[in-house]
Amino acid sequence: MSLTIELPSDLNGRTPISYREFTLEDAVCHLGVTSQEADLFPNAAPARVPDWLPPLMARGTRLALISEKARSEFIVVPILLAARELSGDQVAIYSGQRLDVAPEQGLAGECDFILALGPALPPLHAPLMTVVEAKKNDIEIGLGQCIAQMSGARLFNERAGRAEAPIFGCVTTGETWQFLRLDGQMAQLDRQRYYVDNVGRILGAFQAIYHEAAAHG
Repeated sequence: MSLTIELPSDLNGRTPISYREFTLEDAVCHLGVTSQEADLFPNAAPARVPDWLPPLMARGTRLALISEKARSEFIVVPILLAARELSGDQVAIYSGQRLDVAPEQGLAGECDFILALGPALPPLHAPLMTVVEAKKNDIEIGLGQCIAQMSGARLFNERAGRAEAPIFGCVTTGETWQFLRLDGQMAQLDRQRYYVDNVGRILGAFQAIYHEAAAHG
């Protein structure tokens, strides 16, 4: 199913000034990126869940009801750390990292999380994936922001001589995870959504992303 958007005429004069202002309509209007559904991980099996993750998430789920920040700290971060562990610690996690690549296009600002291949050391290198925490617990609100951040990550990689590196994204409420992939000017949205009550499937998607990125060096 195509998600290409018919643009209202009053959007033509508005340019977002940061990633957080992007909507799906803005991604079409200002970046030329349209969206469609796809099967991103057709062969991905659920991953082994580290023993420490379920009890930590059980405690964190109760605290995550307090605020979006709490949801980040007690649900999202543990899952990202588990994904890093399953990669053999070959994935760096950057929290609150700025990705200022083209401010004139609105491709600037902080990202909730950026994942990159390699050690977790500054400066940022070869982004692999951006993770957006959905505001107001609404996945759809975060899709435009995620597409803009993926576009910024791709531009960063092109300037670093890594134009061939795959670019993925994810929008999450903590409980629900929506994965994306940027393929040319098309943002592919996984037909499947993943839920925290089956965290092995979420980790399986992260493993598929890691293995594809590692195959590109």
